[in-house]
Amino acid sequence: MTHKIAILGASGYTGAELVRLIAGHPNMEIAALAADRKAGMQMGEVFPFLRHLDLPALCRIEEIDFDGIDLCFCALPHKTSQDVISTLPQTVKIVDLSADFRLRDPADYEKWYGNPHTATDIQREAVYGLTEFYRDQIRNARLVAGTGCNAATGQFALRPLIGAGVIDIDDIVIDMKCAVSGAGRSLKENLLHAELSEGYNAYALGGTHRHLGEFDQEFSAIAGRPVQVQFTPHLLPANRGILATTYVTGDAQEIYDTLAAVYADEPFIIVLPFGSAPSTHDVRGSNFCHVGVVADRRKGRAIVITALDNLNKGSSGQALQNANLMLGEEETTGLMGAPLFP
Repeated sequence: MTHKIAILGASGYTGAELVRLIAGHPNMEIAALAADRKAGMQMGEVFPFLRHLDLPALCRIEEIDFDGIDLCFCALPHKTSQDVISTLPQTVKIVDLSADFRLRDPADYEKWYGNPHTATDIQREAVYGLTEFYRDQIRNARLVAGTGCNAATGQFALRPLIGAGVIDIDDIVIDMKCAVSGAGRSLKENLLHAELSEGYNAYALGGTHRHLGEFDQEFSAIAGRPVQVQFTPHLLPANRGILATTYVTGDAQEIYDTLAAVYADEPFIIVLPFGSAPSTHDVRGSNFCHVGVVADRRKGRAIVITALDNLNKGSSGQALQNANLMLGEEETTGLMGAPLFP
């Protein structure tokens, strides 16, 4: 069976990554591509690396006939996504890549994103899209809210450890390095090559990064009480990749054994041999996440390092993984391609 797919926001980085991935999916056909500001153009004009594909022309969202669409990916900006999704037919399954439906409490959304949520009725039905931990709910969902890429990277390191009680949940520090594509494709002065290259800086300091809302929500739910991690992201002069170095209190071998057991049967999460550290180079362009555990020189301290591709496993690959489940496909379909190297 071929599933008809629409992508809204196809002219952004995550939209283009979705097209690249779905092009290799045996049971999905891209039936509509929407990008309002580039409506009427061909996808190959906007992204020359996709010129070889036979794709529909870019159009406006209101021009799409959703009667024949099985699933819609929404790669739209925050706030825009909730407005658009509110108008989509109930018959269409939706994977949203924005932040609009990640936070279950509307008050939390307003706190972190600065605007009141205007689609709270839909928000209540959304399933959080961290596939490895919400697989059963995702299978039966109409709307799945993809995670933030930073939030996914940190959660792959910490969710099993908080759940197993093998670390001190009041002493967690996440030091994260993020590639520039995570900031989107719109023009920003600080992302110009001359401003970004040959440099490295922290941003959203002191607990102001929006993905902290996801950490608070998910870690507190696992622990059964409030959990607040210390989190500092850094902007890397690289196109793709996230590396999270997480410092925790606990026995390093026990931490390693816990992660290895939890992820033993997961196709996309690879726990490296004890003492090994992952690199963003080794997951680039793929839906894999590498996890490493290293013992600190101080007894009772450990370092957990996770690496993934922010546009793939952190966003569009995760979205396709979820869509596979929602459409009854094998979860790994179209996603087992090896990382790019060098």
